[in-house]
Formats: sequence, structure tokens, C-alpha cells
Amino acid sequence: MRFTDLPFIRRMRQHHAIEHATVNILAQRNPRRHLIARSDPGGFQIYGQVETEELHAAVEEALHRLQAGEHDLAIHPNCGTNIVTAGVLASLAGIVLTAGQRRRWWEQLVLSLLATMLALLAAQPLGHWVQASMTTLADVRDVRLGRIERRLWRNTPLHRVEFVREPAG
Repeated sequence: MRFTDLPFIRRMRQHHAIEHATVNILAQRNPRRHLIARSDPGGFQIYGQVETEELHAAVEEALHRLQAGEHDLAIHPNCGTNIVTAGVLASLAGIVLTAGQRRRWWEQLVLSLLATMLALLAAQPLGHWVQASMTTLADVRDVRLGRIERRLWRNTPLHRVEFVREPAG
């Protein structure tokens, strides 16, 4: 069994996919709205101005569309996976390109900037791939919406979205 197939990790990846799909749907409805979401093994939390009823409808639509095969909804351009991928690649590029070299400070700077820019360009498609193959799982056939609970966190609406599993078969 692969690490990504462990039940705990599988649930996290599914919730991450549903979270992304939900945020994508909400963004289509209101592109100016700013939301932050975080997934966990029980579901996800979403911070920002969204009514509970609208969120409920978006989560249900996200589940339905993912189950119907719209797996691209599970990928989001502002995902933390993309940020981490970009940071790792940029750091590695700078280290590899300048390691063991004795150059003038400005030569080091130019090489580091060039390496960082190239790494950031490569990070976009790589981050997409990492999301699709490692940090999200669009196969959510066994997932159903459990409940959504609203509360305030530092005067910002916070919704807790939880899921339940249907037995296989």
C-alpha cells in the first residue's frame, strides 16, 4: 500500500479536493470574494464572507461535480502546495547553481535571481501535478456531506465542513 492510500491520508486528500472544488465554485459566483480554507481528516474549515446556505450549496455541487468526473475542480492555483513547490524549487536552484563557486557578489546575485526565476516558472506545472497526484484525491464516490457549522474567529466568519463515509458496495 502506498503512503497516499493510507485511510487517514486518503481522507485528507479527498477533503482537500472537495475544499478546492468548493472554493473554485464560490469564486466563479463571486470572483472578488476572499476566502481561506484548510483541510484536515474530518473535513475542512473555510474563513471569509460566505453565507452558510451558499456554502452548503457549493459543497454539494462540488461533491456532485467531482463524482461526475470533473477532476480539474480539485486543483486550485492558490493552493499551499504550489507555494511550497515554488519555495523548494527556488531554494534548490539557488543552492545548486551557486554551491562551491567563488564569484563576485553581484555575479552570485544575478545567478541566484536567474535560477529562482527559472525554478518559479517550472513550479507552476509541477505544483499542479503535485496537487493532482499527491495532495488531492478527486475520487470522492464514498464521501457525503455531514454537517456545516458557522462561528466567528476574530470577527471573521468561519465555517467547519465535515464529511461522512458511505460503506463500499
